[in-house]
Amino acid sequence: MKYEDFLVSSLGKRGVVSPLKHTRRVENPVYKFVDDNARILYDVSLDNYKKCHETGELPVSFEKAGPRENIYFEPAKTKVGIVTCGGLCPGLNNVIRSLVNELYYRYGISRVLGIQFGYEGLIPSYNHPVIELTAPMVNYLHLTGGTFLGSSRGEQDVEKMVDTLEILNINVLFCIGGDGTLRGAHAIHMEIEKRNLKICIAGIPKTIDNDIDLIQKSFGFETAFSIANDIIRNAHNEAAGAFNGIALVKLMGRDSGFIAANAALAIQEVNFVLIPEITFDLYGPRGFLHVLRKRLEERHHAVIVVAEGAGQEFFDCTDGNKDVSGNIKYKDIGVYLKDKISEEFNNKSFPHSIKYIDPSYIIRSAPANANDSKFCNLLAQNAVHAALSGKTDFAIGFWNNQFTLMPIEMVVAKRKKIDVEDELWWNVLEATGQPISMKNP
Repeated sequence: MKYEDFLVSSLGKRGVVSPLKHTRRVENPVYKFVDDNARILYDVSLDNYKKCHETGELPVSFEKAGPRENIYFEPAKTKVGIVTCGGLCPGLNNVIRSLVNELYYRYGISRVLGIQFGYEGLIPSYNHPVIELTAPMVNYLHLTGGTFLGSSRGEQDVEKMVDTLEILNINVLFCIGGDGTLRGAHAIHMEIEKRNLKICIAGIPKTIDNDIDLIQKSFGFETAFSIANDIIRNAHNEAAGAFNGIALVKLMGRDSGFIAANAALAIQEVNFVLIPEITFDLYGPRGFLHVLRKRLEERHHAVIVVAEGAGQEFFDCTDGNKDVSGNIKYKDIGVYLKDKISEEFNNKSFPHSIKYIDPSYIIRSAPANANDSKFCNLLAQNAVHAALSGKTDFAIGFWNNQFTLMPIEMVVAKRKKIDVEDELWWNVLEATGQPISMKNP
């Protein structure tokens, strides 16, 4: 990574005085506007400081988010679109509501269109009507889960989507979604640039798995592992209530085990956490089934949390089946483990009772908790500030407790995963007591 990699594109010169400056109150006359040169360091360690000081190179940093004193778009002539894509996630409605309120109450923009059912809403053949969003309409939106605008997965024709943006006279499009949505947003930006249009594309990252790179926390993640915490507590009661009782809970996490790891740390009742980042054996002296039996012989109950993407090496994935978003369809590791545990213990006449719990769809459709709701609001506010100042092809990030602006291309370059040699995973090992490795020599 280099300093130049994180320079955010801009539509042009900002010649409009921000309404935030016009409406400042007498008792609070100074609004803290942000300069484009304000940046947030990627690595704040002393070692990195010394290295950059010695070599003279610019440290990698991200542009600081926040309101600009002058903006690019004239509010009275600006029309905005909002679209939500991909799977559901706690906080989607909070982001929609906060975008509308910030646009209307702070910038005076009243023309806001809700694009229904994801990027499908920008394709004429689907014939999804747009929704005129107003502040009163979204007043209680944050109290419900899901997305008021609807969502969809899968790639759409980029040229047709940009045609629709032109027909609707949209100046700013907020794209709320995960990795695939942001890739789509970048593709839309490239087509806009090709046509030499002045349309801003702003990305608000949404991933319940917290697996978008260069973003320390994504909205919905805290709600997800908080709800999982309650489910695991009840699962523990089920396990402890039976002789050699086993509770197996499958949580979300296709390629990253952040929900499983954080939920285990929150409840401190989990004995095994299985994540995509670490492979394990089922059989053999160090395999999972042997270690699980040993745990049951000693304590007579066990709680297992498995991320959905764990253990995929046990399946034949050569069929190449993919979902509409282009992701490989993962096999159900939860059901597989339940069957293998029962098969192994039944064959060896080892008494046990197993309960399997998959709360994934309940978790992802829940309303955001208080902290996530606050986080969604701040993400939306900063996205509006950046978009109206003419920044484009950017995603709102969060790094070192500061909101940042980053080029979408850098955000989607790779998937964020748990570093199994770092503090988080070692904390999990300490909390669960599970072996460092369940692989045979």
